[in-house]
Amino acid sequence: MRAFLRRHRGLHTAAASLAAFIGLFYLLRQSRGIMTFWSERVALPWEQAVSRLCAKVPFSVAELLIALAVSAAVVWAMLLLRRLLAGPRRWEGLYAYLLGAACAVAAVYALFCLTWGCYYGAPSFQERSGITARGGTAAELRQVTERFASELAALSDQVPRDENGLMSAERQQVMADATAAYETLYDDYPFLAAPALSVKGIANSDIMSMCQFTGFYFPFTGEANLNMDSPVAFLGATVCHEMSHQRGVASEQECNFLGILGAVASPDPACRYSGWLLGYVHLSNALYRADRSAWQQVRDSLPEAVRLDIAYNNAYWAAYRGAVQQVSDKVYEGFLHANGVTDGLQSYGTVVDMLLAYYL
Repeated sequence: MRAFLRRHRGLHTAAASLAAFIGLFYLLRQSRGIMTFWSERVALPWEQAVSRLCAKVPFSVAELLIALAVSAAVVWAMLLLRRLLAGPRRWEGLYAYLLGAACAVAAVYALFCLTWGCYYGAPSFQERSGITARGGTAAELRQVTERFASELAALSDQVPRDENGLMSAERQQVMADATAAYETLYDDYPFLAAPALSVKGIANSDIMSMCQFTGFYFPFTGEANLNMDSPVAFLGATVCHEMSHQRGVASEQECNFLGILGAVASPDPACRYSGWLLGYVHLSNALYRADRSAWQQVRDSLPEAVRLDIAYNNAYWAAYRGAVQQVSDKVYEGFLHANGVTDGLQSYGTVVDMLLAYYL
């Protein structure tokens, strides 16, 4: 046994050190002051500096790193199998391989805690902005939903459309317009202000669609990564959503709110349309549950072009539902719970309460 422990002393030391570090982080995350200092003075400046560096290359560095990690995992699995099939002390080799893999995962998670997990213990956008999610009556919900439906109706014939009547704006232009539109939020929320940061389209966007992701923020590179296959009608708001993460907003529902707010501020009709459309979808879903008759009346007031965009979006994501999406949802819901978001995926509904607080 002593010889066994001596041979794997390095792995045991690494595993114990990483476990202690992660445990210490979870203890310190209870301190709002420590998390605020770390997130604002260390994590955010570091991520934004890395993001500006990554902006110098045309592809997503995050996608490259993920591909390399997956390749390394495949190679590791092949080496593990080889070790099991041949070689002395095969079970000791299995132990070393598994412990080494656990240490590698723990090291990545520890870095994640330092670059992103800290934001879950810092003040939220609601606390810093004064816009607090509030409940509302069905009548108030209908009022705001009608406002969004009216804006959509006014914009529906101002955006480019294809032969099927679907919005068909050029994606790179929408991304550029959304990036510029987001900057209009700085006057009201100066704590969001930041220099130009990296916004990238993902080459293998079909994998993102399988996971039901329109975009994701990668804290290790500071990049906002976008699904370039999903319906373009929602792209502008998605860009603004991911840009909120780049500015230290961790909450998905708060980023949805900022995605809508940023997009509707754009002078470009296509980007503005995406913001009103995303907001309408959230509000309409809530209104459907609160007052089915009111929902039907508001829906019937929409131009056919808007209903086509919504129907196409629903059909697009329905085609990708399956085992991968279910696993993705479970993993992400577990991640939300681990970081103190007790409502899991249901927390996305909070954006409706924030829209009511803002527009009423």
